[in-house]
Amino acid sequence: MGESLELKLPDEAATEELGAALAHGLAAAPGEACLIALQGELGAGKTTLVRGLLRAAGHTGPVPSPTYTLVEPYDLATGRLYHLDLYRLADAEELEYLGWRDMTDAVSVVEWPGRAPELVRRADLVVGLAHAGSGRRAGLRAGTPGGSALLARIREAISNLK
Repeated sequence: MGESLELKLPDEAATEELGAALAHGLAAAPGEACLIALQGELGAGKTTLVRGLLRAAGHTGPVPSPTYTLVEPYDLATGRLYHLDLYRLADAEELEYLGWRDMTDAVSVVEWPGRAPELVRRADLVVGLAHAGSGRRAGLRAGTPGGSALLARIREAISNLK
């Protein structure tokens, strides 16, 4: 564990490509539960990354930011994915009201995971996004053996982004 990967994402399309690489990595282990923590300030590209992931996984509908709904569920060919945005949570205990325990057997992609610090500590993969000029910088860090395997599959899929 502890493996990491740093990438430059020159534009929105590259951020979506990283999301597609993540979808590729997840597809190799269909039905396997996975917790992905997305960190970054407002406008860093977290929802754009999730949009790329969902499009590559076959979702054709809208991909709204779950800022107000807090949770957006998606049924994909590889299993269920939950997209969460914890920005509006005042306390980590509010995760229980969102039905968090029912989501732990699926893929969960969590924006603003710092609102529930335990999620960052338990994450299989932590993805940090930051502004870098007109583009973005992405840092991916595996936190579990499953996250290390996922990161290895992502590396294979993104050789054109480096």
